[in-house]
Amino acid sequence: MSLVELIAQADDRALAAGGLACLDRCVPLLGGDDEVLRPLWTSLADGAEGETWGECLEQARAKLPALFEEAGEEAGGEAGQEAGEDRSVRLARQMLATAPAVPAGTPVREWADACSVASLRIHRFLEVMVPAGGADDDVDARREGRTEGMSPLVAAELRRQITVLELLAGTGNGTGPAVGGLRQVLAVSTEGRRVLRAVVSRRARGRS
Repeated sequence: MSLVELIAQADDRALAAGGLACLDRCVPLLGGDDEVLRPLWTSLADGAEGETWGECLEQARAKLPALFEEAGEEAGGEAGQEAGEDRSVRLARQMLATAPAVPAGTPVREWADACSVASLRIHRFLEVMVPAGGADDDVDARREGRTEGMSPLVAAELRRQITVLELLAGTGNGTGPAVGGLRQVLAVSTEGRRVLRAVVSRRARGRS
């Protein structure tokens, strides 16, 4: 099943977890530590409603106050002709800035979808060499299942997004994803975050 199909079939809590997982993997771009989003994961594991999620979201934003100078743009939006890493940071900012206060309904579905697109673009921007077509080229096709010729970072991120939604499909009890499923999702996200942190560090060393 393609990523687009998995997102279409996911329930609210799976969408919240999927969007959060995309954001969590991109935390190295935000300058935050690995625990900055932990309260949001805990709120999902506890089956919390929007009030608790919203409180945890504001806590995460408060720890990264410099990130929201451009909060009016959407997570999947265009970023002009900036350098790849600058565009990646901009997209990561918007993933957190546009997270819905209540993880339900149309807002969480739109956010999860935008996070999926943004995270794939981020991984494409951070490739060592980006082909002439640019990082936006074929993102939609990849999500629909046309995966020929994908770059390694994008292929790995696509696999993680699919794995996350497959782990959450059917594991809930009607009130949210099962805790065991979320633990597995968190493990997948942690591994992806380590990969991206290594990429960001390598690029930083190359500039020094």
